[in-house]
Amino acid sequence: MALSGIQIYKLLPQTNCKDCGFPTCLAFAMKLASKQVELAKCPHVSEESKEKLSEASAPPVRPFTIKSDGYQVEAGNEVVLFRHKKQFYSRSGLFVRVRDSLSPGEIKEKVEPVDAFEADYVGIELRMDGIAVQADGGDFGEAVAAVREVTDLPLILIGEKDQIAGGLQHLGDDEVPLLAQATEENWQEMASLAADHGFPLAVEANDVDQAVALVKKVTDAGVEDIVISPAQRSMHGTLIANTITRRMALKENFRPLGYPILNIPGDVGDLDREINLAAQAIGKYAGFIVMDHFEPALAYPLLVLRENIFTNPQEPIQVTPGIYEINDPSPSDPVLVTTNFSITYFSVANEVESVGAPAWLLVSDAEGMSVLTAWAAGKFDAVSIAKDVKEFDAASKLDGEMRIVLPGHVAVLSGELEEELPDWSVKVGPREAVDLPNYLKQVL
Repeated sequence: MALSGIQIYKLLPQTNCKDCGFPTCLAFAMKLASKQVELAKCPHVSEESKEKLSEASAPPVRPFTIKSDGYQVEAGNEVVLFRHKKQFYSRSGLFVRVRDSLSPGEIKEKVEPVDAFEADYVGIELRMDGIAVQADGGDFGEAVAAVREVTDLPLILIGEKDQIAGGLQHLGDDEVPLLAQATEENWQEMASLAADHGFPLAVEANDVDQAVALVKKVTDAGVEDIVISPAQRSMHGTLIANTITRRMALKENFRPLGYPILNIPGDVGDLDREINLAAQAIGKYAGFIVMDHFEPALAYPLLVLRENIFTNPQEPIQVTPGIYEINDPSPSDPVLVTTNFSITYFSVANEVESVGAPAWLLVSDAEGMSVLTAWAAGKFDAVSIAKDVKEFDAASKLDGEMRIVLPGHVAVLSGELEEELPDWSVKVGPREAVDLPNYLKQVL
């Protein structure tokens, strides 16, 4: 049974030594009770207390990482069912599957664009997370080797023990793949392979009872890091299986289901259903998602959806401060100013983009607040704007007259900004973003 923060505090040294990184033992106890830190951070806890606290302090969803050279995908460590209560911590890993029935050339041709894909989303780099290699009657080792020739992204290896073992020789020394899948028929062989190498193992089950039984078998066989893979592939079946698994782990603290979840939308064989299943899996608890299709136009909305779901709901969604180019601006185009609150940024950027007007957009660091809120809080003023103009070297992007346009709501800053930026021509734009297109056409 989970212990309260006060109950945990009574088992700690109560010295307030700060060696754990928290100011007091009580603060550490509260974090421990909410599963946000590990007991190991306290170097002075007694062995007796450690034994009593070990179960209570373990995260309800066991965390682990699969990794390769320079890349990793973290899973588990979640403590809530709904993101409005607290942040989700481990982003769903998006993997693209290749089958060993393809030739090495075909495999490379499919993997190369996945590895090369990068997209900028308000200053955040979006990428796919890895490749899944599926045994399908071909040479599994040759398939893994072909993948490794073009990418270092983490791997999920799907097949039987002997097939997967043939692919392991092509992995790096420190690489940790996810092995899949252990079933009622092959769990002994798969558990032996995973335990021998210390790799995580996915168990595929038709229902919750079967999942619990398989988890017990593979843990007894020495496997610690487990992924639960529901056999369901329909929207409804996947939703129910994922939700029950996660609710039992978080609400009931039921350890046999306290593991990350693997969904394989690629199995449905229909592109539209695959994308819908992947989107649902991102929103409903999947730690790993395996897809068969990859196109930048399909990957981008899924990655943006994931980014939005896995933000901290207690902090505003922010855009990375900097200078953004809109419609390929020239050195003679104006610099528009706004704050780094994402809704504010998109309101301004979308209006300017919609009419094809070229402009530079200076996004000032206002701690994620909107223009008026940041101005009222003293986070968006002439000094901070001038500081960002200089920090991001806006002048180097322009020649001739250097024009900077303030949001109309903070027109009062124009005089102060002229003093801070004497070489600039300070303009006052409209109060609302919707009026920017006419302003850019008629005034500038």
